[in-house]
Amino acid sequence: MKGLAKRCFLYKPLLSMAVVCAMFCQPMATAQDSILTVEVPNGPSIELVWVEGGTFTMGSNSGINRRHQYDANRPEHQVSVRGFYMGRTEVSQRLWKAVMDTNPSVFVGDSLPVDNVTWTEAQQFVTLLSQLTGLRFRLPREAEWEYAARGGIKAQGNLYAGCNRQQLADCAWYCVNSERRVHPVALLGPNELGLYDMSGNVAEWCLDWMAPYDSKQQTDPSGPASGDSRILRGGHYNSVSAACSVFDRSWYEPAAASEYFGMRLVLEPDEGDGEELPVQ
Repeated sequence: MKGLAKRCFLYKPLLSMAVVCAMFCQPMATAQDSILTVEVPNGPSIELVWVEGGTFTMGSNSGINRRHQYDANRPEHQVSVRGFYMGRTEVSQRLWKAVMDTNPSVFVGDSLPVDNVTWTEAQQFVTLLSQLTGLRFRLPREAEWEYAARGGIKAQGNLYAGCNRQQLADCAWYCVNSERRVHPVALLGPNELGLYDMSGNVAEWCLDWMAPYDSKQQTDPSGPASGDSRILRGGHYNSVSAACSVFDRSWYEPAAASEYFGMRLVLEPDEGDGEELPVQ
């Protein structure tokens, strides 16, 4: 297990449009350019960005610098992913409350990202949201998350989601600028794909079980079939800069909750645009 609380003082060694009816609700999904907007009954709309599939180098052999080189991020390896929709922002508390009718967050505010969420609760959320909308929501695979954080086919080689270290305070809430609290989603700059807060603010659960990387080239990797801990990505508001990089990995037990833990959505494409990946 790798604790996610990498604080300042801690350093570790367009596609088709879907229109659906679910139960008595009539949520709408409308597409414009690369943005898909999904209406949620009695809740806020969800904006999702189309991430065109491609091939990239996942992981890092060198890390941010000599001081921050971690075996979990090695070896670099080639990964290909199919296209998918990803939430433009982290899941907000307003959306969470509309779906779950509860709010587990330590920091309370409708425009703040939901925090203090376990992986298991995140799974419950995507299941209920899928039932409400008739669409196939899920957590991102780890490879999808890193590919999108790097900027997909628009990637410019940044160490963080949308910037390099000199500009980190302009694209991420982390230990230097956060004042030790989460902030409303989408206040800082996005990455190349228009995704916000993929570095910092709250760490984001992924579907995968934690396992060491394989050096072999992979296509749509889904991680091992079982394990003890699930992957978290992106760092959080109290992380050091290295923990907010696009390749840094963290992991924790699925039942663990923390004010550092949040989530982001992925939406499966329509039939014919891509096959659904099973949840393990």
